[in-house]
Amino acid sequence: MKKKLFGNNIKPACKYCLLCKPLENDKYDCSKFGMVKPYDSCKKFTYNPLMRIPKKEVLLANSDVNKIDF
Repeated sequence: MKKKLFGNNIKPACKYCLLCKPLENDKYDCSKFGMVKPYDSCKKFTYNPLMRIPKKEVLLANSDVNKIDF
C-alpha cells in the first residue's frame, strides 16, 4: 500500500476535498452537491493536501527551553 502525503489514516471530510471550495461562515461549495458542512463526506471524495491548514506550534511552559538553539 502506498503511503499518502499526511498518512493513510485521514478521515474523508469536505474541507480537504478537491471538489469543494471554501466560502465564508465555515461552509463549502461542492461541485457535486452544492453547499456542504466542512466535515461531511461522500463517495466522490478526492483528497487535496493543499486544503489542509497546519496546526499551530505548541509553546512549552518553561521559557528557558524555548530559547535554546538545537
